[in-house]
This record gives sequence, C-alpha cells and structure tokens, in this order.
Amino acid sequence: MFDFLFFKEDAPLLFTQSYFWVFFAVILLIYQFIYKQLTLRNVFLMLASMYFYYLSSGYFFLLLVFSTLVDYYIGAAIYGSNSPSYRKFLVISSVFINLIVLAYFKYTYFFVDGINQLFETTIEPQNYLAILANFFTQSQNFDIDKIVLPVGISFYTFQTISYSVDIYRRQLKPVNNIWDFAFYVSFFPQLVAGPIVRASDFVPQIYQAYYLSQAEFGRAIFLIINGLVKKIIISDYISINFVDRVFAEPAAYSGFENLMAVYGYAIQIYCDFSGYTDIAIGISLLLGFRLSLNFNSPYKAYNITDFWRRWHISLSSWLRDYLYISMGGNRKGKFKTYLFLFLTMLLGGLWHGAHIRFVIWGMLHGTALAIHKVFMEFFPLKKSTKIGNLLAGILTFHFVCFCWIFFRAENMTLINEMLYRIIFMFRADLIGDFLVGYDKIFAVMGIAYLIHWLPTDWKFKVSENFTALPDLTKAIILVAVALFLFQFKSAEVQPFIYFNF
Repeated sequence: MFDFLFFKEDAPLLFTQSYFWVFFAVILLIYQFIYKQLTLRNVFLMLASMYFYYLSSGYFFLLLVFSTLVDYYIGAAIYGSNSPSYRKFLVISSVFINLIVLAYFKYTYFFVDGINQLFETTIEPQNYLAILANFFTQSQNFDIDKIVLPVGISFYTFQTISYSVDIYRRQLKPVNNIWDFAFYVSFFPQLVAGPIVRASDFVPQIYQAYYLSQAEFGRAIFLIINGLVKKIIISDYISINFVDRVFAEPAAYSGFENLMAVYGYAIQIYCDFSGYTDIAIGISLLLGFRLSLNFNSPYKAYNITDFWRRWHISLSSWLRDYLYISMGGNRKGKFKTYLFLFLTMLLGGLWHGAHIRFVIWGMLHGTALAIHKVFMEFFPLKKSTKIGNLLAGILTFHFVCFCWIFFRAENMTLINEMLYRIIFMFRADLIGDFLVGYDKIFAVMGIAYLIHWLPTDWKFKVSENFTALPDLTKAIILVAVALFLFQFKSAEVQPFIYFNF
C-alpha cells in the first residue's frame, strides 16, 4: 500500500515522473508554514533532500552521508588550524578520500580490466558497500558481484572537494553546523545531475530570509515548463525514435542517416542536460535559492574556447579553478599552459566515464583548446565580420558534433563504422527519400536548432512576456503543457543522460 514511499530500483525518482511533482507539491505545502524560520526551513529541506536521494538511489544515500561527515569535519579542522603543513595534509586528505570513493565506483572495472589484461590475472571486483549493507541488514538483498555507479556521485563529490579547497585557500568560512553543510551537499534540485554548486555561492543563501519576487516566480514556472519540453518533447522523442537506433547499429543505415543521428544527438544531449538544469533552477527559485546559469546557447559558439564558456559552465569553471589553476594555469610558461589545458580536458573526459572513448573525447577538446590558444597568440583577431563569425561557428559546431560521436557510441567498433558510413557510404541520392521518411524526426530537430539559434534577446522577451501574465493564465498554460507532455511521454522512463556520470 505504501510502496511509493520506498526506493524502487526499476523506478527511481525523476523530474519527468508524475509522482516527483506530488513529492514536490508536498514539500511546497509544508514549506509555506515554515519558510520564515531559517533553522527549521534548512533542516526540513535537508531531510527532504536526503529522502529524495534515497528514492533516487536507494542505499547509496549512505555514501552521501559519508561524504558530508568527512568534508564537514575536515573543513572545520582546516579553518581552525594555523599550521601550513597540517592544513595541506587535511586538504589532501579530503581530495584523496573523495576521489578514492569516486574512483572505486566509477573506475574499478576500467583499472581491473587493464590489470587483468596486462598481467593475465582473473581479478573480479566486488561491491564492498553491498557486502556491508547485507551484513548490517542481515540479508542478501544487495548484489555483491556488481558495482553500480551511484546517481550524482560525480557532482556532489566535486561540491564537497571545492568546499575543503576553498577553506584551505581562505576564500570561504565553514558553515555554522553540520546540518547546514548537509543541506548544501544534498540540496535535491541539483543533487543528481548538477549544476555543480559552489559553497561560496550557495552557503550565504542558507542564512538569508526567503524572498521571491513576482518576476522570479514567473521565471521559475517558465524554466520548469521549458525544461520539461526540452526533455520530453525534444530529447526523448529524438532519442527513442531515431538517435538510439542509429548509434546501436550504424551499419544498418546510410551515411546521411548516421550524420543526421550525430546532429540529433548534439541537440538531444543539449536539451536533455540543459532541460534538467532549467527544471533544477526553477524548482530552486520557488524555494528561494538561486543557482547559476549552466548553459548559454553553446552551439552559438564561434570557437572551442567560447563553446566551453557556454557548455556545462559549472563543470568547465570547476575544472578551471580546481584542476587547471592547481596545476599551474598560465603561470609556468606557454608550453605548460597548453599542456595543462590538454590534461585538464583529458581528465574532464575521464570524469564522464571509464572508457577510452571518453578519454579520446577529452583529448580532442583539450587539443583543440590548446591549438586555439596558440592560434590567437600568433594571429590575434583584430576585427570580426559576420561572414567570418558564421564560418567559425559552423566549423566549431561540426568539430563538437564530431567529438560527440566518441561520447555517445558504445565502443570503438561502432565509432569506426559510423565514421566509415558517413565518409564512404553517404548516399546523397536518397536524401529526398530520407527527408520524407523521417519528416517528424527532422522537423523536431530543425525546430529545436532554430529555437537554439534565435537571438538571446528574443528568447528573453518570451520569458518576460510569460512572467508578466496573470497567475491564473500561467496556471492554465502549465496545465495545458502538462497534458500535452503526457501525450508525448514514453511509457518507458528515460533517465537524464548525465545520471550516468
């Protein structure tokens, strides 16, 4: 009768499921009675967030509790110490503990396979967290032979690391108590797929009174609607009906179809991830918390550096501030600057997954960033032209799409097959037939790209006009969109792509 109150492995809690919005409605109902009492508000949202993570990840919420305890006490110890060597030891301990946990769940198979191939051993990894869970529950409910990646671990691990490092750098003071830190780490709108929230941006809001203007309320609703439309109508529709099929078996399709699947995946992953971000920012805003922009029309970029200023901004800025700058940044000569750029993106690729294709994806972007930096030093752009910007934008977009092939395809065999079909078996003579056969798919893709490339001030005007509508009109639009989305929604739950990272 009360099964919905417990984690279900085959039905984790997602923004696109109706019972999430029931969950959120209950939170809002209680919230309206307590939001003026800061301590009660923060503890309530922390407990609700922990429960949300349990419904999304099951017993893995223990890892979230572990990371919270470790970094709260290490952060306090760093702040309270005046010994440079001890402070350095503590911050290194924080980074090491967090990364070893992340590496165990994310890279064990990658490293064990390498060891087995190199030394001809037969080591088989075991899930020690599942072993502990079975021991404490006196059961055999958890599979000890399979290591499953906990949802969101890459995101909250980076958040807790940044907290310790910022305190070490004396850029941040610790939170007042462990409950506030647990709230920062577990805040549910952005917990499982970002954006990565810096403590310096979020912690001060914990101690501020709730405030939400009429304009912000309208923008929050607009962002939630926008995110759901991106995810369900565009991303899921393209994925299920075209992209997944082609990437699963590229040899069964022509080069043109493979190329269109690459374009499809480019807009799919953007709508999927930015859609999640839009929903997260909108929900956070309704609760009185403001998250930073995470996407800024990335396919409008004129060069690869500009792309990374627009794509997954919270990750790219984290890699810059905590990895690139920690290596030495641009302070150790030009060659090392290029090397650090390359290594940062290579590790950024590895962050996305333990597979050679992610390493190649990171290497390609790292090489492109270094080449662009070298080019700009020798050939500084004095004046841009519309034609020049257009050509540069087309080149950048196609380079990014080329890299997406390595990001999406399951293995190198499929990647090679897809590239072969695009180059040698394009079948331009059948383009007309393909356009007719895939008319709905290509129409959705085309409309999505058209909206993406619209001028920013046009889209801002649409948001402003929606915000200015009466609340009753907003409610009617929201219900109408919800009903429309229900018609599009697949019976099979489509998790957000970045849940896998």
